[in-house]
Amino acid sequence: MGTSTVVSVLEQPIIRTERIVILMKWYIFFELKIVNLKKSKTIVKKFHSSLETKVLWYFCAKFLKMIRLIIFIGIVLALDFYALQSLRSVTKHPLPTILYVFCSLVVFGNFIFQALSFDRSSGINHGFYTAFALLVLFYVPKFVLIFAMFGEDIFRFLEAVYNKVVSEKTESETFFKARRKLVGQLALGVASIPFFSILYGITKGKYNFKTLKYTLFFEDLPKEFDGYKITQISDIHSGSFDKKEKIEYAIDLINKQASDVIMFTGDLVNTRTSEMEPWKAMFSKLSAKDGVFSVLGNHDYGDYMRWPTKEDKTKNFQDMLALQKEMGFQLLLNESRFIEKNGERIAIIGVENWGKGFKQKGDLKKATSQISEDDFKILLSHDPSHWEYEVTKDKLHYQLTLSGHTHGMQFGIEIPGVFKWSPIKWRYKYWAGLYKQAGQYLNVNRGFGFLAFPGRVGIWPEITVITLKKGKEVVK
Repeated sequence: MGTSTVVSVLEQPIIRTERIVILMKWYIFFELKIVNLKKSKTIVKKFHSSLETKVLWYFCAKFLKMIRLIIFIGIVLALDFYALQSLRSVTKHPLPTILYVFCSLVVFGNFIFQALSFDRSSGINHGFYTAFALLVLFYVPKFVLIFAMFGEDIFRFLEAVYNKVVSEKTESETFFKARRKLVGQLALGVASIPFFSILYGITKGKYNFKTLKYTLFFEDLPKEFDGYKITQISDIHSGSFDKKEKIEYAIDLINKQASDVIMFTGDLVNTRTSEMEPWKAMFSKLSAKDGVFSVLGNHDYGDYMRWPTKEDKTKNFQDMLALQKEMGFQLLLNESRFIEKNGERIAIIGVENWGKGFKQKGDLKKATSQISEDDFKILLSHDPSHWEYEVTKDKLHYQLTLSGHTHGMQFGIEIPGVFKWSPIKWRYKYWAGLYKQAGQYLNVNRGFGFLAFPGRVGIWPEITVITLKKGKEVVK
């Protein structure tokens, strides 16, 4: 069927304006792709009856998206103006106001531009993530200003009502009293705390590697494995790296732990396997006596980008499997291995990703098909929700499960051993550190790398070292 045939179909009186007809042609060819020039006229006729409805729905959807965007921009600008009042209460000089408005327009405008031009088919988008980082840097502190201004305005309103009812007001007095300079100064001072914290997190914190060490006691640990040392890393997200020397330092730090085994709990990349190529040689240097075991995370399947064809996505996944083998990682795909010492053994079990709200390919039954109830079991499962919803309910007893995935949201407040908090706790019950239930331990690693927001604030990149000890824990 030639192009002229398609044009004649489109020019029938479905919508009688030349401009809409042109838009319909564009829509058909590039959006829904419902016309294929290689197919017969009958296929065109099949879709022709519903063409008007499809076009109308398309333009309605685009219109609603535009309205939502306009509302979002309006709300942000209104809040921005409100936060500006804290600055204006401190100084009336125009320069700080000009700088505030200029920075706000540049940062927010750049974010909107990057968001609208984001292309999922290109994989990682550093321009968007940089814009997002600047948005967080400039706008999180503004919420402090907004909160302070809102609190003061409530007080000013109550004060004004009181004065109106109780006090006698002269004609020269206004209903609201002027904003207090002290409140604006305090608000700006408090807002500087998240500003500089986020700035540190973007520039330094994302590579502020911490080694966290735990000693866990098990009565059923085989005697030959008393003192066995495990190093766990998780969520490498190599597509986000930008400083080679920092990654080299971290690899050396892992090897310096001199652990018996290294275990990686998923998310090697952000979107595609090729992101790991520049870092492959470096991570191939990871070394432990009993090797490096790994599992897949939700980002390792290539689900977060738009592939030209299904074959391309399949090839990307096969490349992932080959890459891990090339680096010396023993990838466990719903399977298990045994580590043996002098006639005793422990089981290393690895499942594919299983997460609440994410891909669920993990199969405990398949992974433990060669495991007995008496075996001491260490499970590698990327998402901690798997432990919550399946592992602890399984008929087998998993002495230790290692997970990651949450990153601790890369944002929070933590005093080691005393206090920890992050907004991620509203999404995940088990989100960072060590947990115990019915004699089974879970460690949720805070992650090695970073994703989306190119920084870490209060929740630092983690290398976990766990020493297994036989016997009961002595409570001090």
